[in-house]
Amino acid sequence: MKRIWMIGLALVAGAQEFVVFPNPGETPPAQLKRYLNRIGAEQLRARDSELAQVRTREDMERRKKMIREKILRLVGGLPDYRGPLNTKQAGTLRHDDYRIEKIVYESLPGFFVPANVYVPLQGAGPFPAILNPVGHGAAGKASEREIAVGLVKKGFIVLKYDPIGQGERLQYYDPDLKASKVGGPTDEHTHAGGHTMLIGDNVARYRIWDGMRGIDYLLTRKDVDANRIGCTGCSGGGTLTTYISALDERVKVAAPSCYMNSWQEMLEGPGPQDGEQSLPRFLAEGLNFGDYVELFAPKPWLNASTIEDFFPLEGARQTFEEARRIYSLYGAEERLGWYVGPGGHGVPRPSREAIYAWFVKWLKNGEGDRNEAALDLDAAEELLVTPTGQVSDSLGGETVFTINKKRAAQLMQARQAASGARLVSDVRQVAAIAVEPGGPAPRVKVHSSVDREGYRLDVISIETEGGIRLPGLLAVPAGDARKPALLIADATPNQTLAQPGGDVDELARAGRVVLVVKPRGIPETPQAPARSSPVAGHGAAALAHVVGKTLAGMRAEDIIRAVDFLGARADVDPSKLAAAGRGALGVALLHAAVVDQRIREVVLQDTLALYRLAIERPLHRGLYDVALPGVLLKYDLDDLLAALAPRPVTVVAPVDQLGVPMLAREFRQLCGKAPDARVVQRGALRGLLR
Repeated sequence: MKRIWMIGLALVAGAQEFVVFPNPGETPPAQLKRYLNRIGAEQLRARDSELAQVRTREDMERRKKMIREKILRLVGGLPDYRGPLNTKQAGTLRHDDYRIEKIVYESLPGFFVPANVYVPLQGAGPFPAILNPVGHGAAGKASEREIAVGLVKKGFIVLKYDPIGQGERLQYYDPDLKASKVGGPTDEHTHAGGHTMLIGDNVARYRIWDGMRGIDYLLTRKDVDANRIGCTGCSGGGTLTTYISALDERVKVAAPSCYMNSWQEMLEGPGPQDGEQSLPRFLAEGLNFGDYVELFAPKPWLNASTIEDFFPLEGARQTFEEARRIYSLYGAEERLGWYVGPGGHGVPRPSREAIYAWFVKWLKNGEGDRNEAALDLDAAEELLVTPTGQVSDSLGGETVFTINKKRAAQLMQARQAASGARLVSDVRQVAAIAVEPGGPAPRVKVHSSVDREGYRLDVISIETEGGIRLPGLLAVPAGDARKPALLIADATPNQTLAQPGGDVDELARAGRVVLVVKPRGIPETPQAPARSSPVAGHGAAALAHVVGKTLAGMRAEDIIRAVDFLGARADVDPSKLAAAGRGALGVALLHAAVVDQRIREVVLQDTLALYRLAIERPLHRGLYDVALPGVLLKYDLDDLLAALAPRPVTVVAPVDQLGVPMLAREFRQLCGKAPDARVVQRGALRGLLR
């Protein structure tokens, strides 16, 4: 036991020799978050300066047009379908003072939305109606029913429906498992967001549209007053309440719960949330939470928070204070409210009663009281609309994946082939690459060195830009003559890459300068196995996207700056500079090589073959590490491979959208645009370089 303990201690000590940033606050992921937060903070300050110039109603009306255009563009626009809802009844549940109608409607052809309609049995219609989207609970419309029952008892018709990925509407349902193949509701949303993002859309467009079509349904009912439509929901339902109310003029009163905040607080707090809550370029376009409220002005808006919510209360306060100034321009301060209830994330009874009071005041002329009556909740099973409890095996029809696949085919068919300078421009724009090759050499710090047979191995860090220092290794063979060089972008821990007998060791002893870099955000040390999630990596990608950056693009910039370092060395032959990338970093390298002609040879290993595989196939894994918003409107990875010709390119064990290795013949069949690329299944780097 003592021997085992001593060996373990020695391994840990050896690993620590290669760690450049042991301080948790200085790790590469911490650096990346701090860097992106700084950009976001600057964008928010610029927005505040613009908003400060809004001093009249006319100023605000002009700003509203701009806000609306931006939000719609960022979600990919809304569907233009206004065909029949094809509503079908599936039964009724009766209570003394209300009934629940079980229905299904089509928000798009074959895109079925199961819903419950709570209808008062007392009083005379037409009644005011409330659209009640739900939060991220797995039960969908069967969750958060207290507020629906409370409202129907006060004389409101309430529509609760299953959002995608929840309740009876799982988008990735496995009938054998009777569960989603990708995880819970947020995973379902974010996974679907991967498909839509690649063509410049956001999954929010479908979630918003379901709600708007729900309003269409309400307006088909003779017992609904079309001039008295409200909307309320909590958490993810608060998100939808915010989006739908801001974008659909038919909503007259809004009351989102546990969602409204400010990005100033979100950046330093919980960060970006799931797929529909993190719109790429949102901050870069000069937007914040308050813009949704201000787009709704001067109609009545109540923001409901809770004192112990994980969404920062200070952010809700900031947005309320900002919106209050805008409402004052309309002389409508009394139409903006903020209620803070007790407890954590959710809608406790005091918050529900504040929402009742808000809707009674503005949709019923104050006729009614805020107090919640005794609630009688049906069993969740009684609320099911479909025979099996899932649309997929009861009704079939479309999913976000199938709809997006058809839409992608149309958009990609219209894409013009790009090559040469135009492709380089597209790559720069889509990946957000601003760095120009050939800049001054970045600063490099040597943290430790060891002499080995025929070469010196340095543990280094490279400062590619302010606040970003990349951990790496530099192997320098003996002698002053110019030597061929290889840049390796690899997430494998440096202590593994530096082992005697490995690629770095063999190449350096063979006389090649070898630089290993971990582009920004890549941890130095082995990480504990993460929860097996198809959407792992979404958080860092979403933070980059909201400020107008991309992970692949920033990492491509880091590779270009590393080439600047090698190119400035007197012992490197710039005509013999190759680069190798593994996994997601292979995609970053591919983008860097298209922009930087100094990279004379490229080796990609375990790297995604094509973006469009995540459009054509329903499941993906690791996509957020490499995904670029709107990339398939401009190019795919095989276009980049073709653009590297006549430079040598070797593709080692390419993988599909799930990270599963592809056969060489499958790769060649799918990537016919790059016939000159050599495809192999395995091999050491020394033998792969030409």
